[in-house]
Parts: sequence; C-alpha cells; structure tokens
Amino acid sequence: MHFSKTYSQLLLTLPPELRENAIQYRQLKKLINQLVQELSSLGLSPFVLQQLLEQQNPASSAPQIEEIRQQCDRVSDGDGDHRGQATVVYEFSGTSSHIEPRLRLSVKHPTDATDLVSGHTTTPDSIPDAFRLDCRALERNTALVDICYSSTNTHDLIIPLRSDTAFFQLLNTTLASLTEHLNTVHGGFTSTLQSLAYAISATARPTSSSAPRSFSSYSMTVNNAATLRPSSGTRNTDLYSWREIFQMYVEGEIFESVGERTRGERSIEETEIRMKQFEERIQEKRSKLKLSGSKDALDVFMRMNFFILDLKRFQFANVEATRKILKKHTKRTALPLPSYIISLWNGPLPASPPPAELTLLPQPPVSLPRLLVQAIGEILLPIVPHVDDYSCLICTSLAFKPIRLGCGHLFCVRCLVKLQKLGKGNCPICRAPTVLKADRTNVDYALLNFMADWFPLESRAKLSTNEREAAKEELEELGLGEGCRVM
Repeated sequence: MHFSKTYSQLLLTLPPELRENAIQYRQLKKLINQLVQELSSLGLSPFVLQQLLEQQNPASSAPQIEEIRQQCDRVSDGDGDHRGQATVVYEFSGTSSHIEPRLRLSVKHPTDATDLVSGHTTTPDSIPDAFRLDCRALERNTALVDICYSSTNTHDLIIPLRSDTAFFQLLNTTLASLTEHLNTVHGGFTSTLQSLAYAISATARPTSSSAPRSFSSYSMTVNNAATLRPSSGTRNTDLYSWREIFQMYVEGEIFESVGERTRGERSIEETEIRMKQFEERIQEKRSKLKLSGSKDALDVFMRMNFFILDLKRFQFANVEATRKILKKHTKRTALPLPSYIISLWNGPLPASPPPAELTLLPQPPVSLPRLLVQAIGEILLPIVPHVDDYSCLICTSLAFKPIRLGCGHLFCVRCLVKLQKLGKGNCPICRAPTVLKADRTNVDYALLNFMADWFPLESRAKLSTNEREAAKEELEELGLGEGCRVM
C-alpha cells in the first residue's frame, strides 16, 4: 500500500484537532509534480539535471549544496575550446518570512559560436551540449530568468522555481503550525494533569483525613513510641486502590522502558500491546474503588494515556511524512537538498551551521509523548506515597518506628536493636560510629506519624512482626525457647 493512502487512513483514526494540523502530504506531492513540469518546460528535465550534477561531482550521486558551492566543477564535453562549459547550482535565497529556491546556471560560451545559430541545426551529441543549447534559448526569455554577466563569455542565468517556492512555503507553514499546536497541547495536558492530581488526592486521602478519630499523632513529650498502635481503618479512602493502580502503571512501562538493555521509548506496536494489557488489568481494580470521584478520575487518567498513544502515532506519522516527501522531492526533480535538511529528518545535525535561509524551516518537534509521560511521573504519581520509598535498608520492609542515626541514615527499630546486640557500632551505610549511641531520642517522630498516616496497614503489620521477634528473643534469653520442655 502506498504511503499516501496509509497516511490518510491513519489520520482518520486520530482526534480532529490533531488531524487538522497534520502534514499535507498529498498537496506537497502535487507541488512536486508541478515542479517537474515547470523544469521540463524550461528544458531542464530531471534526467538532464541528474546527468549534469553527477558530472560535476562524480564521487556522489546526490551532491550536497555546500559541496557544489565550494567546488562548482565545470562540465566539459572534451573538445577543447570549441565547446561550451556549464555549471548548475540549486540554491536558496530568502527573506525573514519564507524560502525561495532557485537554479543558477553558469554558462561559458565558446568564442566560435557557429554551431549555436538560431536554428540549432547542429544536433547535440552530449548532455552538456543539449544543456548549453537550452540555456541559449532561456537567455532569450527574460520573463523566466534573470541574467547576470560574470565575464565576456560567461552568463549566470538565475531561474526562480515558483512551484518549489510554494512547496517549501507550504511545508514551512505546516511545520510551524504543528509546532505551535504541540506546544498548546503540552500546556493543556499539564493543566488537566494538575486538576486530575487534585481529584485523586481527594479520594486517596490518608488516615488523618479519612478517619480522623482513629488517628492520633505521636511525640516524645506526649506519648511513648513503644505503645503506639496505628489505625487500620481505611473506610473513607481509596488510598490503597490508587497505590495499586499506580504500581501497575509503573511496572507496565507502557510508553518507555527503563531496563538496561531496552531503555528508551517503545515502538507504537509495543505501546499498543502494553496499553491494552494495562486497560484489562485496570478493569479489575475499578470495581474496588469505593468513592464515586475515584472512578471518574480513573476514566480521565485512562483517556489521557490513550491521548498520549494517539499523539505518539500522530508525531511518528508526521515525521515519516516529512521525511518521505523530502525524499520524493529529490528523487522526482533531481534537485539535491542541502545536507542540513537531510540530516534534520534522518539523523544528527552536521557540525557546520545551516545556511541562514534554511533556518526558517522548523526542526522536528521533540518527543511530546515522552514529555507527557514524564509529566505524569512528576505531577501525578507522587501524590500517593509509595511504600518502597520508606523502607529500611536492612530488612527492606517498611521502616516503621524509624530511628535516625546521628549520621542521618534511617533504619527500623528492630534492625537497629539487632545491630546493638551484636556490638556493631558503625552505620551500615557510611560506617560512621553512630549505632551504639542511638537511643529513644533518635526516633524520627515526624516520619513515624507520616508512616502511620499513609501506610496504616503496613505499619500495623510491621509492628506485629517486631513484637513477635522481640517476644521470641526475650524467651530465648530466659531459656524458654522452643527447645525448653516442662517435665
């Protein structure tokens, strides 16, 4: 299937606001056809241009404009001074608002021009001959060309390419409009994301908001940390449901892989598969949401991710459409595009700066889908704290009853007690001698309250585990372990 048809079908699957700002591939293709007709009407068919350009620079079948400007190798038919010499250069001029491509034909006529009579009775036997004869015909048509006299026998014919000007003007206008639209999309997406974060935070409330009577803060002056009992009530919050949803979203790596071997953006096909899998898993969690606002927020969250997927398709299609239309431009007309444009859409930019006129052509937009996914990670995911961010570095479970050593590192109370009993006085992280100096004054009450507020179930589970371990150790110290039997 031709790309033009595939491209049109893809655009029909996208939202109207994206479709209206897409590259006009078919219109650009029509302008290329008009350019071919325009060149042919001037006697400069793509075949003639291709032969001339190849003879000017045999080392390359597609010479770049910079090389042509530097070298400008002249074409000769090999018959000494009795034949003409010619050079063709495809160049760009421009103003502050648009690009104007043109052809510069430099022709050096022989002193004896008896073979260039008006009737052209001499049959040209080479490409340079035919080109030279066509140039003499163009010289007579001052409506089509501007003639500059470089020397007595050398004429520079400057031919403005009207269809080519329309081609680059349309491409430039479309790319500029596309860039502006993507910037608007980014701003609107970020604003919607802020509103969604507020809606989710209202439904994923901590214990202090959802069940204020069952939560009480702890401090050294008011309470003994050894007697605290975190609440287990989460009746008026979807905190744990949202935490599971976000955990599945992060683990799904829908749009981007964080693995060492596969790091980077995923392909559209892989993204579609992972998005479908995530949607299926989310349906199971949706039924567990207790608050009506949570289901509405989840629907918005899913729509935003599907929009990112549409945007990923849209951006890929536009980059591909631009690359292919520029390639078609070169293939159909034999006019070599500057290395700046070729590198812009096919690889890294060259070291040398682009010509001033070509800076008007916008660069390919940055990966907006990637920016939007990053915005989700920066704005949305942090509103629900994750348990892994508050784990003890020794036992890897929640560091409930956190003890902050003098060096600043944090451990749960049971791990610290074990270190002290073993006589290990250095911090496991920085090796500072702070372990044996720690006592009840090292309890981080602010973090303790935070954990009891946001992780009530994990806090109670960790507290129960600590109490069982402490009771077991105490029995063993009294000689009442499992091996002891009463006779």
